[in-house]
Amino acid sequence: MNRHADDEHLASRFVRVRGAREHNLRNVDVDIPRDALVVFTGISGSGKSSLAFGTLYAEAQRRYFESVAPYARRLIEQVGSPDVDAIEGLPPAVALQQQRGTPSARSSVGTVTTLASLLRMLYSRAGNYPPRQPTLYAEDFSPNTPQGACPNCHGLGRVYQVTERSMVPDDSLTIRERGIKAWPPAWHGQNLRDILVTLGYDVDTPWRDLPKKDRDWILFTDEQPTVPVYAGFTPAETRAALRRKTEPSYQGTFTGARKYVLHTFANTQSALMKKRVSRFMTGGICPVCEGKRLKREALSVTFAGVDIGTLAELPLDRVAELLRPAAQGRFDESGDRSVLSRAAAAKDTARRVAAGGSAHAATKDVRRTPNLSAEKRIAAQRITHDLVERIESLQQLGLGYLSLGRGTPTLSPGELQRLRLATQIRSSLFGVVYVLDEPSAGLHPADNEALLLALQQLKRAGNSIFVVEHDLEVMRRADWLVDVGPDAGEHGGCILYSGPPAGLQAVKASHTARYLFADCAAPPRRPRTAAGWLELRGVTRNNLQGLDVRFPLGTFTAVTGVSGSGKSSLVSQALVELVLEHLGHEPPPPEEEEGDELAPRVSAETGGRLHAGMEHIRRLVRVDQKPIGRTPRSNLATYTGLFDAVRKLFAATQAARARRFDAGRFSFNVAKGRCETCEGEGFVSVELLFMPSVYAPCPTCHGARYNEQTLKVTWRDRNIAEVLRMTVEEAVAFFASEAAVSKPLALLRDIGLGYLRLGQPATELSGGEAQRIKLATELQRPQRGATLYVLDEPTTGLHPADVDKLLAQLQGLVDAGNTVVVVEHELHVVAQSDWVIDVGPGAGQEGGRIVACGTPAAVCEVDESRTGVYLRQVMGPLDTCA
Repeated sequence: MNRHADDEHLASRFVRVRGAREHNLRNVDVDIPRDALVVFTGISGSGKSSLAFGTLYAEAQRRYFESVAPYARRLIEQVGSPDVDAIEGLPPAVALQQQRGTPSARSSVGTVTTLASLLRMLYSRAGNYPPRQPTLYAEDFSPNTPQGACPNCHGLGRVYQVTERSMVPDDSLTIRERGIKAWPPAWHGQNLRDILVTLGYDVDTPWRDLPKKDRDWILFTDEQPTVPVYAGFTPAETRAALRRKTEPSYQGTFTGARKYVLHTFANTQSALMKKRVSRFMTGGICPVCEGKRLKREALSVTFAGVDIGTLAELPLDRVAELLRPAAQGRFDESGDRSVLSRAAAAKDTARRVAAGGSAHAATKDVRRTPNLSAEKRIAAQRITHDLVERIESLQQLGLGYLSLGRGTPTLSPGELQRLRLATQIRSSLFGVVYVLDEPSAGLHPADNEALLLALQQLKRAGNSIFVVEHDLEVMRRADWLVDVGPDAGEHGGCILYSGPPAGLQAVKASHTARYLFADCAAPPRRPRTAAGWLELRGVTRNNLQGLDVRFPLGTFTAVTGVSGSGKSSLVSQALVELVLEHLGHEPPPPEEEEGDELAPRVSAETGGRLHAGMEHIRRLVRVDQKPIGRTPRSNLATYTGLFDAVRKLFAATQAARARRFDAGRFSFNVAKGRCETCEGEGFVSVELLFMPSVYAPCPTCHGARYNEQTLKVTWRDRNIAEVLRMTVEEAVAFFASEAAVSKPLALLRDIGLGYLRLGQPATELSGGEAQRIKLATELQRPQRGATLYVLDEPTTGLHPADVDKLLAQLQGLVDAGNTVVVVEHELHVVAQSDWVIDVGPGAGQEGGRIVACGTPAAVCEVDESRTGVYLRQVMGPLDTCA
């Protein structure tokens, strides 16, 4: 074989990257094998995502775009291409990232996996119709089409109401004391109160003591009388002025409270006003479709004895069990009875999940499978066989506890990514590069094995698997490691190693090697003693049914369990809501509404009570992974508040004073200082017509955000845009003498975020990064103790080296007299906790109870605990840890 043939053979086996400079990559050259499981490693911000997604996937996407129409190609060119000299041997690529896109109340597990389409076809072609009802099309079984949606709730499963209780939460207040909270604040609200005085209503008697007829008219009337208003007059003075026909201050038009809420919600252009009035709208199950979202004709069709709405509410495990006899060609009634009885038992819990959090629905008798005609049997067997096979792919990835109707806004990013992964396994693509972003995120070690098998399955089908990952077990099972570093930001961006995993051990500069080849045992520590106990009794939420649980106060508690076991339901929902209610605060918005923060809230579904321990808690802080902003306008510097101090420094310079620039001039949200083209965003939205819109750098300021005059002002030879481009690490040194700026910067660095740029748009931040920014912002505040901190998987997206930094901060919070409760899968964090609460033993209906609780060493000894089995592997000698 000649030299040219050798080169061609090498190119066919490897993806060859030359001169990659995307983000912090330093002119990187690297060869990456195809048809292999390749894991990109390195600490957070080292540049591994810049290589895997920003370079390799972006280039594959660009090459695909070259084949589209010239007009679309011109739009795509505005977005730009990766900064790399050359990439050879790169096949087409598919990215499976953790970004959830734009969540929608209509997006569900069924729609993401396309199982919903098959299910609609099954009911249309092989369903059991009532006598004389015509056959329905598949679209008639979709709540997202006009012909299928319930006419009462328009396919949402919920209806929204404005009630007296929601508009007047405290009926001991008078109207003058602003008892009608739903009315507008400030002058507009005072105007409506003055109009009531003119109309002769009593505004000084407590609301509950007013006649019901008066209360109903004030809240619910559609009448809009226009009357004279005497601003500042007492009721007696107003009556006298009306008798004398005194010239009024003005003529005012009355609007009932409900009419004001509904009209404002439907018509206002102000997001703030819309969010305000949405608080007075409460949601509940639609009484017509009982939360099933479909019209009655569609719900009257059954298969295997259940309608399609009921089937969508069941866990996938139950659905597969219900459909398997038909998939095997068995249509006898007796084979379905045991499954159907379990299906009926599960309906109440599933209904609450599908309908967004309501009370238990009444369980109806489930009919047995009817006799099907020959042609319906053929159709049913073919469709159910495909359905069962697809569901099995999801079950193998540990997602059998999900229901088809479960809304995607309620899923974790890890769950959503695994749903997409299962769909790709079924697609039978060949010769593709799959680029995955931390697929182990949110996975219990027991579920990791199924993930690795799925990745191997994709590889055996003739594909290449490129994975950005921090999980050590995934690294050990890889064919090839690409370690990027050594550190984050400008101190990273180099390829430390590219080769089989064993070879990384010799690379001294690698942080990954230090953990990958270290002794597994965590350093032993003696758990703290509880200062008291926070007790919850009779907790019901999702799969938690009447649970009693105790959280030790003044300690670090890890809540563990397999994916879907109920740990987030217990901690992030039930615990948070019950504590907030006790403290007199509004509960957080339900997860079902994450897709639209302006949607009316749904009545909370948490049951149970706080039994003891709240006298030790004065404050609750929930540090979640929701974005700190949804546009490039929001960033790390603005969210943490440090940018206020930076702008004051610039405004105090001699150049700024000479130009009469105040601090507002250095805000990119104010017209006088910002670039007019992008209005201070630094980016412009590029519409791609047939694809989601993307952001591209502003053609005028090239991402600087500010106009030319503002950029001429410097502080220590740097303008405001250059400061925003600094990493946290750079900024710590630059602002070392300015305590108001350096303190929050130091906290961000110490929590493992030193690689982030101060002006990094919120749209570029992962959920884990957003959560750590929120934690750093909270750590800036003076610590007074007696605070309960709740975090859900705070180690998501963190390299083991960064996990240690985060753990030190959390332990510091406990040492300051606070209580920290984390939902966590990272076993090294669990091993370093004071107390472990293991929820399970399985997922969905197989979970929801406390399997074990105690010190980490105690949980290791509980045989039923699936966490304990893996925890033993990272614990030191049990006698030193107990």
